[in-house]
Amino acid sequence: MSQHPSAPSLAIFCKVVDNYGDIGICWRLARQLHHEHGVAVTLWVDDLASYRRICPEVDTGPELQQVQGVTVRLWRGQDGVYTPQEIPDIVIEFFGCELPPGYVEAMAACSPRPVWLNYEGLTAEDWVEGCHRLPSMHPRLRLTKHFYFPGFNERTGGLLHEAGLDERRHAFQQDAGAVAAFLARFGVTPQEAAMRKVSLFCYPDAPVAAMLQVWAEGGEPVLSLVPEGVAKEQIEAFTGAPAVAGASATRGALTVRVLPFVPQPDYDLLLWACDLNFVRGEDSWVRAQWAGRPFVWHIYVQDENLHHKKLRAFLERYAPQLPALNRFMLGWNGAQPVADWKQAWQAVLNEIPQDVARAEEWRREVLANGDLVTKLLDFVRELGQAGQNRV
Repeated sequence: MSQHPSAPSLAIFCKVVDNYGDIGICWRLARQLHHEHGVAVTLWVDDLASYRRICPEVDTGPELQQVQGVTVRLWRGQDGVYTPQEIPDIVIEFFGCELPPGYVEAMAACSPRPVWLNYEGLTAEDWVEGCHRLPSMHPRLRLTKHFYFPGFNERTGGLLHEAGLDERRHAFQQDAGAVAAFLARFGVTPQEAAMRKVSLFCYPDAPVAAMLQVWAEGGEPVLSLVPEGVAKEQIEAFTGAPAVAGASATRGALTVRVLPFVPQPDYDLLLWACDLNFVRGEDSWVRAQWAGRPFVWHIYVQDENLHHKKLRAFLERYAPQLPALNRFMLGWNGAQPVADWKQAWQAVLNEIPQDVARAEEWRREVLANGDLVTKLLDFVRELGQAGQNRV
């Protein structure tokens, strides 16, 4: 239980589906809630191994541990008996993961009952504006769950953005020595650091082989930095060796370096250090938007090609004046055919100045609506003032 109304207790339940994206978002959310707002956070997660790849401090053995001030509990399944005394002020289920029935029963037995939020996936589609903050009554218990949608305008829940992030980014990008020192940790030479630097993070169905060929046969030196495990078969075909951290190869104008998976703060530095970032899913997509660099988003595949609809909704907001980037991103996601990847890439390069300007403009536009954690806690307080919960 919280000891002060301005610093409630909170639990986040996370089932890891997308290997790193799900836990990545939940870990950022938990960390910001605790470090910036003093919230006592318990993070329930069912895959400590994936969690550890983005946060090396995590121990994959214990059922219970403390990580950077956050209580981390291994979520083993839906069984278990819980008491009202174990229930925090706020309960967040991530992406609609089903809470253990015993936990929900304990929530209903609380007096007053906790705030219950379903943290939904990020999309630019218009319909979320009508669903954000909507209540949903439990069919049997006296509990109400509210839907919370992150988003890009004032009618949605905002995006995760820590205090001081922009200042840290600007200082790093203006310090050539800091950038060079960071890249040198991965074996990047001064000559390679002077190339066009492209980070590559995507799902297996991305047309990576086609892009590697374009970069290798191009007239401009390109350094591609690829996290270990990403596009494994295509990278191994290029390097002629296992795609393990530390592997590298040069063919034509392209040098590929395989990086270890790094903690989240270092991944931010990677995005900031590169000239263009290929990102995937939700977590790295959002971080690319804060990097002030052009990016190409690879969206998670959904049935009936619903992901193409989500992609187009974002592009309509972000890139209506960036035709080359628009076409390239649609092609990268298989939403429309690309007849010639070399021409498509050259069109993006020709448009880079406009892409850079739009990245900065977009960052300011989105941040003007506030950050997600502050807006979420404001919503919780609104519910408390309405007498709907104990906060």
